[in-house]
Amino acid sequence: MSDRVLIVDFGSQVTQLIARRVREAGVYCEIHPFNRVSAESITAFAPKGVILSGGPASVADFGSPRAPQALFDLGLPILGICYGQQTLCEQLGGKVEPGDHREFGRATLTLMDACALFEGIGSKGTELQVWMSHGDRVTALPEGFRVVGTSEGAPFAAIANDQRRIYGVQFHPEVVHTPAGTQLLSNFVHKIAGCAGDWTMKAFRAQEIAKVRAQVGKGRVICGLSGGVDSSVVAALLHEAIGDQLTCVFVDTGFMRSGESEQVVSVFRDRFNIKLVHKDASELFLSKLAGETDPEKKRKIVGATFIDVFEEEARAVGGADFLAQGTLYPDVIESVSFTGGPSVTIKSHHNVGGLPERMNMKLVEPLRELFKDEVRVLGRELGLPDEMVGRHPFPGPGLAIRVPGQPLTRENLDILRKADAIYLDEIRKAGLYDVIWQAFAVLLPVRTVGVMGDSRSYDYACALRAVTSTDGMTADFYPFDMAFIGRVASRIINEVKGINRVTYDITSKPPGTIEWE
Repeated sequence: MSDRVLIVDFGSQVTQLIARRVREAGVYCEIHPFNRVSAESITAFAPKGVILSGGPASVADFGSPRAPQALFDLGLPILGICYGQQTLCEQLGGKVEPGDHREFGRATLTLMDACALFEGIGSKGTELQVWMSHGDRVTALPEGFRVVGTSEGAPFAAIANDQRRIYGVQFHPEVVHTPAGTQLLSNFVHKIAGCAGDWTMKAFRAQEIAKVRAQVGKGRVICGLSGGVDSSVVAALLHEAIGDQLTCVFVDTGFMRSGESEQVVSVFRDRFNIKLVHKDASELFLSKLAGETDPEKKRKIVGATFIDVFEEEARAVGGADFLAQGTLYPDVIESVSFTGGPSVTIKSHHNVGGLPERMNMKLVEPLRELFKDEVRVLGRELGLPDEMVGRHPFPGPGLAIRVPGQPLTRENLDILRKADAIYLDEIRKAGLYDVIWQAFAVLLPVRTVGVMGDSRSYDYACALRAVTSTDGMTADFYPFDMAFIGRVASRIINEVKGINRVTYDITSKPPGTIEWE
């Protein structure tokens, strides 16, 4: 088993970033809510180091979160970040008070002494840019601690107890606004906690295959294959683990992008030789959505229809003991709030929501320990083509929610599909596909007057959308140069019969959303 680090979560909005930085350093880690951590759970998890996250509470408040005392009794290396630093100081005999000078945003950290945490980053007198987000601050250190760094609003911005290997920083090393933060976290997990850094996707692949084989045994598994990144990687991994015990069901809703249905069949049936049921249900989905324009109703109709079709096809192949699902680690984390109660229900994969209970199957979730970017790495490790694992996010209802405010027809879906394909083709030619988080076309419920040749046209308007993002929670529009926009618009208008006007959406998220519906 690879070395591992435990991250104790106090509710910070950026706790996931800590985990991602640790994993980027080649060290496996997990995030556990503070009040679900005990001496027994720590021993079972067997971490070589512990990181205490930030959080929204104040140490001075009655009933505010605390680190389990067992963490300090076991002699493990500990790094406290922001609230994590404050609570470890308070619990070990120091003092934390509301600050007269609050720090939010970029700040300057001045190193006061050498420290293993800052090895290779700076020495005494070095000034570093860091990112702060705190009102309270440490005003007295516990016995055995020394000051390593200060800032204008935090006299104890970085502290160390070298003998006990306990460190604390008031700033957030996990965010990109702290340029040296990645190195700092790497120093903690490697130099202080002594982790080997041997957690790789190759190792995860072998480990997960063994786990799947142990869980499934001789049972049969059915996988709802959508053609998206998550379900594609699940299918490839399971096939490697259990071979013909796996059957994939690809329900073709008719709402996929140009060429994607054909690609799914080609890759999984022809290249991987996976047992694949391809059900073309496009006519059924269109009939169910006839006349419907409300986006939420469309989503529910697509989801319910999918379940009906999937269930029918699953019965036709003789059923299964297990249902494979593409649950990812962020879904698992979000299912439990830092106060210990349910906050956001683990999302049901749009292809298989509600089916485990309905069909009396157990779940197989081989990706539940991975972040999205790690799933893409695993996909490449498994031999999936780049155009599949590097694909932009795509909503479950597909193109059905990119034709807003108008009834869906095969005609307007085909018009949209052609425009979207041209847009993505030009983005790839410009070398921008991997720079952009998500890009797509929207067919607007507007017809406009145009002049094409010597004739008057009265056709659809099309909107183009492209955003940059790190996690999809916030996003900004991609700043194409006007020559690119002009080139795309010209191709769409000339090559797609039914569109005579093109616009570009420059709305950020918030206030808008990435999708239009």
